[in-house]
Amino acid sequence: MRLDIRLPIGLLFAALGLLLGTFGLFGDRSIYQRSIGVNINLVWGAVFLIFGVIMLIFGYWSGKIKRPARSPRVVARRP
Repeated sequence: MRLDIRLPIGLLFAALGLLLGTFGLFGDRSIYQRSIGVNINLVWGAVFLIFGVIMLIFGYWSGKIKRPARSPRVVARRP
């Protein structure tokens, strides 16, 4: 059984990025006055979304790569 942690991490970060980015797009603009007008939720939502998509791509690619089967080791016995 192969467990690839990149897929669940990618899904988690992509979902979090979508939620945070959506809040940044449709949220109240007055809360960004403290941060010199920078919409930090939108910025970090995009960063999380990009990271999540990259992790999903790497996880998908690693599942497509065919690794050679491990052959059993033959040990020569000495008489």
